[in-house]
Amino acid sequence: MRIERFLPARPVTRGPKHHFFGYYDKSPWNASGKYMLALEVDFADRPPGPDDRAVVGLIDLEDGCKWHPLAETRAWNWQQGSMLQWLPSDPERKIIFNDREGDRFVSVILDVHTGRRRTLPMPIYALSRDGRWAVTLNFARLHRTRPGYGYAGLPDPWEKEDAPEEDGIWWMDLETGEHKLIISLGQIARVKPDPTMDDAQHWFNHLLVNQDNTRFIFLHRWRRRDGKGWFTRMFTANPDGTGIYCVADHGMVSHFDWKNPRQILAWARQRDVGDRFFLFTDRTGERRIVGEGVLTVDGHCSYSPDGRWILTDTYPDREGMRWLILFREEDGLRVDIGRFYSPPELKGEIRCDLHPRWRRDGRAVCIDSAHEGERQMYVVEVGEIVGGGGTCQSG
Repeated sequence: MRIERFLPARPVTRGPKHHFFGYYDKSPWNASGKYMLALEVDFADRPPGPDDRAVVGLIDLEDGCKWHPLAETRAWNWQQGSMLQWLPSDPERKIIFNDREGDRFVSVILDVHTGRRRTLPMPIYALSRDGRWAVTLNFARLHRTRPGYGYAGLPDPWEKEDAPEEDGIWWMDLETGEHKLIISLGQIARVKPDPTMDDAQHWFNHLLVNQDNTRFIFLHRWRRRDGKGWFTRMFTANPDGTGIYCVADHGMVSHFDWKNPRQILAWARQRDVGDRFFLFTDRTGERRIVGEGVLTVDGHCSYSPDGRWILTDTYPDREGMRWLILFREEDGLRVDIGRFYSPPELKGEIRCDLHPRWRRDGRAVCIDSAHEGERQMYVVEVGEIVGGGGTCQSG
């Protein structure tokens, strides 16, 4: 069943500068809900270049959404920002984000109250839920192979190699900075190769750790040099790079989220069914369709903290509108809670996806949107629909 129940979207940032958070797989709220994180920039009509800086700051929700600048970063993009987030080991006062220093990308841990900062030798992509370690990748390669997700400013040392053995997914200790390559592109390219990989450039994208820190997801992507399409497989692995398992390999996997430590919701292609949201069970081959006939298009999907609701969005429809959606998996109820205009000039890598994110109590969501002419952040209270939010599963 599908119903419309549009809810007010309250702006928490304002112009003339633009503000956004980034991706859908992390929460901008700190543990108490007093602050939200955001990036502030002067422009929104082009990709960021090597010298473009974004201001990292706090929105004080208890003081009229006052803006507090904290730092700057030269490692950011429109889709995922600078991987800015609260540190899971201290989500009330410490944040982590990526930056560029000299000839390398790094990550910075910053205490928002004291200003004390610590720099780690590699950038981060996804954090463990306890904040002890991260998995990451080569953002220079990602910038070249998938514009809008990597960072400008540094060359890819393995640009001429299709599937290098010395580049891939890295693990890093967030306390010591110790890091090591755990899965190489060459290694994954040798797993069940097919003709689409002939003369193709390979890269990794979209890492996400499960709730009990035992497994993480990564996407393996490749593009043929003849321009005949690009392809995606979804894998899981243990934090040390062992136990690699191919969850989906029918050519297309898009957005996903862990429902629990063993199950993954993903918009993917299965040749016998087509493109759907599937709930895959890790390391079993089991799958089932979610939202058949109701969730019919790709979206940035995530589970509510109590696991009862799926929050997702859409790309612009024929009228240029992006839909904000809640879906209750137990009975198939879809509630459309918002509809936001997407300016046609913001397309490709500079598009402004809603990227909806949950507040930690599950009773509000945050989006980035440009429907009022500027890229700003908005909060939608959803407690009257979802009821009790439950305890947040992620840091």
